[in-house]
Amino acid sequence: MNAAVQIPQSLGAYAALLESDGILAEVRGAAPEKLERITASLATDDSREAAPGSLFVCKGAAFKRDHLIDAIAAGATAYVSETDYDVSIPLLLVTNIRRALGLIADAAWGHPSGDLEVCAFTGTKGKTTCAYYLKHLLDARARRLGGKPAGLFSTVDYFDGVGAGSSSLTTPESFQLERQLANARGAGLEHVVMEASSQALKFERTLGVDFAVGAFINIGEDHISPIEHPTFEDYFASKLKLFAQSRCAVVNLDMDHVDRVLEAARACPRTLTYALEGRRADVFAEDLTHTEQGVVARVRTPAFTRDIEIATPVAFNVSNALATIACALALGVEEEDIVNGFRDVRVPGRMELYPAPSGRVLGVVDYAHNGMSLTTLLTDLRANYPDRELAVVFGATGGKGIDRRETMGEAAGRLADRIVITEDDPGPEDPSDIAHAIAQAVERVGNVPHQVILDRVEAIRTCVRETERPALVIVTGKGSDAYMLRNGVHEPYVPDGVTLERALEEFEGAERA
Repeated sequence: MNAAVQIPQSLGAYAALLESDGILAEVRGAAPEKLERITASLATDDSREAAPGSLFVCKGAAFKRDHLIDAIAAGATAYVSETDYDVSIPLLLVTNIRRALGLIADAAWGHPSGDLEVCAFTGTKGKTTCAYYLKHLLDARARRLGGKPAGLFSTVDYFDGVGAGSSSLTTPESFQLERQLANARGAGLEHVVMEASSQALKFERTLGVDFAVGAFINIGEDHISPIEHPTFEDYFASKLKLFAQSRCAVVNLDMDHVDRVLEAARACPRTLTYALEGRRADVFAEDLTHTEQGVVARVRTPAFTRDIEIATPVAFNVSNALATIACALALGVEEEDIVNGFRDVRVPGRMELYPAPSGRVLGVVDYAHNGMSLTTLLTDLRANYPDRELAVVFGATGGKGIDRRETMGEAAGRLADRIVITEDDPGPEDPSDIAHAIAQAVERVGNVPHQVILDRVEAIRTCVRETERPALVIVTGKGSDAYMLRNGVHEPYVPDGVTLERALEEFEGAERA
C-alpha cells in the first residue's frame, strides 16, 4: 500500500484559511492577488522534506533560522511564521503558529478525518488500555464483515494501514498526525482509534481533526511541571478542548470534577455516560465476579445486557472496558462483536499477568507511573488478593512530572507491604536523587520496608527473590518499554515482563532445589 500524498493548494487558499481563523496578521513579500497564482506543491514543517514549490511552516519557540534557509535552498517558495526572518520568499505572518500548523496540515492532506470515524480518548490514566480495547472490538467486527482493521495511534505504537511501528509521542505532531490519517483513508480503513494527550490538545496538534467520538475517562493531578502544564487548571482545560471537535462525547460519571466535564460535553450533539456502579449512567456494571481468567462483568447498556469477560484482575480496567463499550456503541459496533471482542484482548505493558507455575507468586507488569494510577492499582489488588503480600518495584521519571516522586512514594508507603525503589527513565537527572526523593515520601507516611536498587533488572530479581509468602510482585512505570532514557539517549533495556518472567523462573528453581 502506497503512502498518501498531499493535495497541492494555492498560497491564496492557505492565506484565506489562516485569515478565516483570525490568525493571519499580514502577508509580506507578495501582493495578495499574486498568492492565488502561486501553488504550494506540498506543505511541511520539516526542512528535510522541503522541495521545489513547497510551503514551509516554522514550528515552535526554539525554531532556528537555519532550518528556513535549508528549506529555501531545497525550493520552498513561501513560509509561515510568527517571526519575519527577512528572507527572499513571501511570508504569511501569523499570531499563533500552533493553530497554523494544525490548520495547514489538515488542509494539505485533504482533511482526512472527514472520511474516517475517529475516536479519541483523553484522561490521566487508561488511555492506552482503552485504545487497545476499542481497536480489538473494531477489528473483531472487521473480521466478521470482511473489512479492514482499525488504525491505532497510541503511546506504545501506531498502525495507519500503510505502516506500523513504535510511537515517539502519545499524539503525533500535526503534520505527522494528518499524514497518518491520510494513509488510513487511502488504505481503506473505516475507523481510527487514538489517544489525545493534554499536550496535543493544548498546543492544537489535533486542531483539524473531526472526532466521531471523544471520550474523557478520568482526571487527576499529573503532568504538572514547568515544561508540561504549569497548573492543574491548565491541564484540565486542555483536556476539555476535546469536546469542541467531537460529535459524540463519552464521559465517566465516576471521575472527579464530572459536572464540569459534562458541561463541556454539551458542545457535542450527543453524550453517552458510563460508570462502574449506578443506573444513572447509560453504560454500567451491575455485578463483578473475579475468576482465574480475570473479571466477569454484567454490563447493562441501552442496547443490551450481557456478561462480559475482561482479562484483568482489577476493577479500574473494568471502567476502561465500560468506556470502550460506550465508544463502540457510539460507532455502531454490534453486540456480539463487543462481547466476543473482549475475550482475548491483551494490552502490552498494561496489567500483564505473569503467574509462577506453583502459584506462590503472581507477577504484574503495568505502566502506572503517577500517584493516582499507583493508588488505584494497589487498592484494587489489595481488595482482590487480600491474603497475599503486595511487593512493588517502581521509580519515577527525571526532568518532568516532579510531583510523581512524592505521590507515588506516598501511595506505595500507604498501600504496599514491601517496596524496591529503582530507576525509571531518569533522563537528565541522577537516578539516585530521584530514588532518595521517593524514599523520603515513603517514610513520611509509614514504616513499610523499602530499599533502593538502581539497577532495574536487579531490583526486579531482588523483589522476587526476597518473597517469603504468597505474593503479588508488581513492577510499574515502564510497561513494555524496551529502552531506558538517560541523558537524552534511549538506551536498550530488557522489558520488565521479560525480566520478571526470568526472575520468577529463577525463584521457582531455587524453591525446588
